[in-house]
Amino acid sequence: MSDDIHTEKQGAWGVITLTREKALNSLTQDMCEVIDRALIDWAADDEVRAVLVEGEGEKAFCAGGDIRWLNDTGKDDPELAARFFRTEYRMNTRIAQFKKPYVALMDGICMGGGVGISNQASHRVATGRTLWAMPECGIGLIPDVGASYFLPRLPSGMGNYLAYTGTRLKGADCLTAGVAAHVIAEDNLPGVRNDLLSLDLAGDAGATISAILDGAANRRPGDLIEMLDMIRTYFERVESVPALLRQLRDEHEGFGAHCLDRIAHGSPTSLLLTHELLAGAPDDFASCISREFNVTANILTGHDFYEGVRAQVIDKDRRPKWEPEKLSEVSEDVIKGYFEAPAGGPLDLSGIS
Repeated sequence: MSDDIHTEKQGAWGVITLTREKALNSLTQDMCEVIDRALIDWAADDEVRAVLVEGEGEKAFCAGGDIRWLNDTGKDDPELAARFFRTEYRMNTRIAQFKKPYVALMDGICMGGGVGISNQASHRVATGRTLWAMPECGIGLIPDVGASYFLPRLPSGMGNYLAYTGTRLKGADCLTAGVAAHVIAEDNLPGVRNDLLSLDLAGDAGATISAILDGAANRRPGDLIEMLDMIRTYFERVESVPALLRQLRDEHEGFGAHCLDRIAHGSPTSLLLTHELLAGAPDDFASCISREFNVTANILTGHDFYEGVRAQVIDKDRRPKWEPEKLSEVSEDVIKGYFEAPAGGPLDLSGIS
């Protein structure tokens, strides 16, 4: 057991608590390994009927992966840094394939790696404190952890909108966007959690859990609902990133400027890679995340990720100098190269079913 994570059986539940509160419960490789081992054990344990994952404290469910470690390690040894993604993506795939109910209490910040341990949950619960986003293009990375599988399945172009703009969603907006199935008032969350862990799950565990969450949920939509028509119009079908930008520039109601401002912060290479990932996504989770691994591992050998982390996380000047600086300067052959297996070989998902 690590000081950063705690796993235990409570009645019919396996409970995973991220306890790296000072680091906003960001995932380390060791934490991913602990989650993976726990899911293997609980899948085979008939006493465990469901799994609950949560973050310690009120600020964050999980703010992502350990970006600073990836930055510091990858500069000297990209292949060693890529082992984090190998471990994380195996864990993500195991969650996607997990046969028992899996409840994610997404209270607080839920970004990047936090999305990875919640997006394939059978029960995704947000609160008024939830702040959900996939802002990876802004640090020279790509929406990963299975994003190319689940984002295209969100309604009305929502997945493209979230991927390209990195827009942050608050609790009620998570319900509108489809990234959460329930929104519960944060003051009620401790009671709902206790109710869940006290359930008799001898029957249909999933339906029993849903009944509790349905009874506590708030169905009022957030402000995002007012943008759905615009999101559908511009993001439901994205032929190319340049075409999207041209269409947004022609929109004069304010929505286009809002989107362009957000997209402008992204790495041109990351934006083009994101389009290729989403537009060409396979139909199964394992194939999607395997493609994502090739891209992220190859990104670690380049420039933009380290520049993005410098600008957004280390120096915080918010002025990254991308290479190349313009979409038109990124060749198709370069984009294709990111999808080739990296030096350390492709992602190994053997034994996960």
